[in-house]
Amino acid sequence: MIKRGRGVAYSLFSVLLLLLVGGCGRVSQIEWESPVARAHPLVGRIWDVKAGTVISEETLLSRLGGSRFVILGERHDNPDHHALQAKLVRALIGAGRRPAVGFEMLSTDDAPALARYLARSPKDAAGLGDAVNWTRSGWPEWRFYQPIAQAALDGNLLIVATNLSRPATEAVRRNGLPGLGPALATQLRLAEPAPETRSAMALEIRASHCGQAPESMLDRMVDIQWARDARMAASLARGGQRDGAVLIAGAGHARRDHGVPAHLARQAPGAVVASVAFLEVDPAAARAGDYASRFASDALPFDYVWFTPKIDDVDPCEKFKKPLETIGK
Repeated sequence: MIKRGRGVAYSLFSVLLLLLVGGCGRVSQIEWESPVARAHPLVGRIWDVKAGTVISEETLLSRLGGSRFVILGERHDNPDHHALQAKLVRALIGAGRRPAVGFEMLSTDDAPALARYLARSPKDAAGLGDAVNWTRSGWPEWRFYQPIAQAALDGNLLIVATNLSRPATEAVRRNGLPGLGPALATQLRLAEPAPETRSAMALEIRASHCGQAPESMLDRMVDIQWARDARMAASLARGGQRDGAVLIAGAGHARRDHGVPAHLARQAPGAVVASVAFLEVDPAAARAGDYASRFASDALPFDYVWFTPKIDDVDPCEKFKKPLETIGK
């Protein structure tokens, strides 16, 4: 009787722990490539931010299928994030959707090279990276992104270069948002960010650069990010006229408050937008809400968060200490 009682108590405790950690959502069975913190209780869980609970992969797919625009925010060098992005693109295709697929990593001035390559090789993503000089871009290896592009090509989806062109980025760097000129600003439906938005973006940029971003450059860095997100939103709205669009981008661009979704509200009023961030777990953070501070926010600024293991356990500020110090000078 005592053993049975302890067994019942333990079972009840296990159920309560599951509910506290993540609700009733089933944890996805995934072969993770990232090696660190795979046993963390949040790994594999999908958090519905508004509801404050875990949902199943099937529920997420259903909701994404009903969204015209889907923003998939990543850590650029985590291969699991790219594997999940490719999986979701294929799932949308399997559900009958035909969205365009946009990449933050491709600027609009890459569009001609992209079009030439796809005209020659419409079903082969392997050579796409070379076609746009990917190795010189500064992004992680093309092999991370190739499965996403291949999923798009297999489904006969349009691949879109979405980001602000290099000349336009340089113009903003020199002259702020007015550097875009009135024609492009009108096309992007670009408005100056509200003071509170600018302050929040500056705080986030400062935190993401480990406090090394020079104060004198913060305004221009905010302008560049604001313009890039507006450009990506406009590219998605244009490329997604047939059946919406999916964006592959860093998690910061997936923010609902001042990322691409905020600009899509002007580019495509009334369209349903779903924002998903893939976040690496922290051994010191066992609850989903603990991760809001990463984004200098009181609450997670996404619709959904899919938690994954970490690619490494190196402090990012130590990892990028020298480049950050260079920025700070």
